Amino acid sequence: MNNITFDKYQSKAVYCDNNKYLVIAGAGSGKTLTIVGKVNYLINNKNINPKEILCISFTNESVRSLKEALIDKNILVDVKTFHKLSLTLIDNNYRISSSSLLNYVVDEYFYSYIYFDNCFKLLDYYIEKNRLYKDKFIMYFKNIIIMFINSFKSYNYDINFFLKIIFNCKDNLDKILLILIFKIYILYQDELKSQNLIDFNDIINKAIDNIDNLKYFKYKYLIIDEYQDTSYSKYLLIKKIVNKFKVSLMAVGDDFQSIYSFTGCNIKMFLNFKKNFKNSKIIKLKNTYRNPKDIVDISRKFILKNKEQLKKKLLSRKYIKDSIVIVYSKNIPYDISTIIEDKDDILILGRNNNDINLIIDNKNFSIIDNKLKYLKNISKKIQFLTIHAAKGLESNLVIVINMIDSTLGFPNKIEEYNLFNYINPFKKSKFLYAEERRIFYVALTRAKNQIFLFTNKKNPSIFINELIKNYNWKIKKIDFE
Repeated sequence: MNNITFDKYQSKAVYCDNNKYLVIAGAGSGKTLTIVGKVNYLINNKNINPKEILCISFTNESVRSLKEALIDKNILVDVKTFHKLSLTLIDNNYRISSSSLLNYVVDEYFYSYIYFDNCFKLLDYYIEKNRLYKDKFIMYFKNIIIMFINSFKSYNYDINFFLKIIFNCKDNLDKILLILIFKIYILYQDELKSQNLIDFNDIINKAIDNIDNLKYFKYKYLIIDEYQDTSYSKYLLIKKIVNKFKVSLMAVGDDFQSIYSFTGCNIKMFLNFKKNFKNSKIIKLKNTYRNPKDIVDISRKFILKNKEQLKKKLLSRKYIKDSIVIVYSKNIPYDISTIIEDKDDILILGRNNNDINLIIDNKNFSIIDNKLKYLKNISKKIQFLTIHAAKGLESNLVIVINMIDSTLGFPNKIEEYNLFNYINPFKKSKFLYAEERRIFYVALTRAKNQIFLFTNKKNPSIFINELIKNYNWKIKKIDFE
């Protein structure tokens, strides 16, 4: 295609004529190129009308990136988010709510409504039993509420199911939290209705409900990018479209990089593809063109400690000595400055947004115009991102900070509330830090040449200890302490 040569695994994915199949595309394996090649093949070899092909991705940014890759090859097909597709399938008499509305309703409840329905007594009882501080609990529990309500709606549940959960709950403390969340859920739903609003979950769910009423669907071929980020409701949407309109489906993704469960995404949608779509096929891309061999081999073995992940082997012909470096540091900004002095194209990753504070010293690093700047060389290409925000990106040199053993270190040890087990219809992974392990895999595979993992000797991350224990001979160590 346009003088681009595909490897044999990419070619197999492009030429596959099965009407339902999953392409497992590991980090740096040419996922976007394969999608572009598939669209080109459908149009030029299978004579599919470009207007009958739809590419779907999950964010506006990923849609923009995929659209640019297609346009670069003079391919014009529709590329949409799930929500943009869903809006074409429902009445457009609604306005879409701001994502901050739920946040506002939660605040209103805790600082006002809770005193009118006497639930403050339940809250006080819960806090006393757990020896918590009220303000700190509300601040943290607020995030749990938002996650719970979004997850609840992402499974397309209704109010009756919520009541059933509360009624069947045997744990009194869990029941208190569920009652509080239920009160907020009702307030939120009433607020949406009173303003004739729908939120992002409603868009998907209304589209699912309305498919039965549709007589026509313009697309004959769906290509879904980042399929590992699919929620249950998005899976239901695609399943109904594929079944009713006999649409062909190609899904592309990597279960190793499923890191968005807090938004309602469920890795089981990826792992159960063959079960969910009868007579489907799985194709694996096996070459990576980004990472050095040691990073590829070590990150693969690290992620496959979790036996629930799909087994696959990535091959790299790129060898760089000391591609993984563990750094023991007491002065992170100064030590990073030493490492990057003669390097460019640098990506600094934190597990949390607040991790950026570990490197801002206004001597080596500062924030200028909302961007991280290296004060000794302002023109140096450098940025700070959370690992979640960096997914899909790559840099010559990657630095991961805050790799310590603490609640907000890496892995992040904030335990997921048992509440989520009440709404997840799928068996939860028993593997400790399953998603944190995938997040670390994403961090490792951003590096085109080298990755530096910053820790300390007194309190190293359990992930650091595991790397040293299992792959010590392949890892370089720098001691700045």
